[in-house]
Amino acid sequence: MNMWRTFRALFLQQKTRMEGVVVPDNIRCVQCGICSYNCPIGIDVRRYAWWGKPIRDSHCVTCGECVARCPRGVLRFEVLEQTLSSG
Repeated sequence: MNMWRTFRALFLQQKTRMEGVVVPDNIRCVQCGICSYNCPIGIDVRRYAWWGKPIRDSHCVTCGECVARCPRGVLRFEVLEQTLSSG
């Protein structure tokens, strides 16, 4: 029980939320489209890779299919910390 209270106290003190996104390295992308083809949600990952922008589509479930299937290793996961607003 004491360990649970310690964990809960630490959890309640933390004011950040972790969010993961897929981030491309657009210099290495050859626009093959394998990432978009393997996305189960149907997101045009190739377009994000071409622009060099993180995939922040609200439908993205960060399943990792695009990252795993990219033959050139262009895509990677990146964890972003966001500060929660109190209120």
